[in-house]
Amino acid sequence: MLQDLTVQVTPEMVQNARGNEEKALVGHLGTHFDVMDKQFPLAYTRRRAVVFDVRQVAGRDIDCGDIDLEQVQNEMFVAFYTGFIEREGYGSKTYFSQHPQLSHALIDALLDRGVSLIGVDFAGVRRGREHTPKDQYCADRGVFIIENLCHLGPVAAAGPSFTAHTYPVNYTGMTGLPCRVVAEF
Repeated sequence: MLQDLTVQVTPEMVQNARGNEEKALVGHLGTHFDVMDKQFPLAYTRRRAVVFDVRQVAGRDIDCGDIDLEQVQNEMFVAFYTGFIEREGYGSKTYFSQHPQLSHALIDALLDRGVSLIGVDFAGVRRGREHTPKDQYCADRGVFIIENLCHLGPVAAAGPSFTAHTYPVNYTGMTGLPCRVVAEF
């Protein structure tokens, strides 16, 4: 079965996003990753993947104890299903400023395990001033953060493992690359 994990962008969403997030331009709109002066390796287009259902985490960062790190292997796509994008809807001020975030320890644990991609169903692994530096920190270690995934529920319900297909638009000189992400399970 195939499940599209990509936000479908509408003209209304474009207006909302531009009004609530200064970087919501072509490269940073909808499902995308911040390039952070790196090149996306074509080998990353198909990865073994795991999705962690962390909807129960509230009022704090998502941390190492909230997932089974033993399921995380080298070169994987690791996705986090919080349900935030479905609850809040993409593009609002709240969506960009009050989204869940991954703890620094969890991000380091994922990097230590050699993942290729980290996908989240919210606006970034960290909020505010920590967003861009943490994306750069990951990119400097060969890991890209895919933001604004959606429809992770059916994938999580089918079981945590799947194959992730990620295809970024072939832009150059952009700080963000929109991409299509499809789960095969």
